[in-house]
Amino acid sequence: MQITFKLFATLGDYLPPAARYNQIALDLAPGTTVSQVIEAHALPPKLVHLVLINGHFVPPEARADRALTDGDVLAIWPPIAGG
Repeated sequence: MQITFKLFATLGDYLPPAARYNQIALDLAPGTTVSQVIEAHALPPKLVHLVLINGHFVPPEARADRALTDGDVLAIWPPIAGG
């Protein structure tokens, strides 16, 4: 299955070099969870703050069980400070 993986702000540094415009298409095995994608890209847990699938919030306690499906858009933001 294929998803779109988007990382914002400083997390963009964790995308592979082939990524364009803060996103990349990923080919994943069926049943891959949000946590598995986060771990596979070595995202520091303290920087994984806001996680959305197709625009819907995925709370931290649900990420290990929430499986992605073909065509999903997984977007992740770090904590952002400022006014």
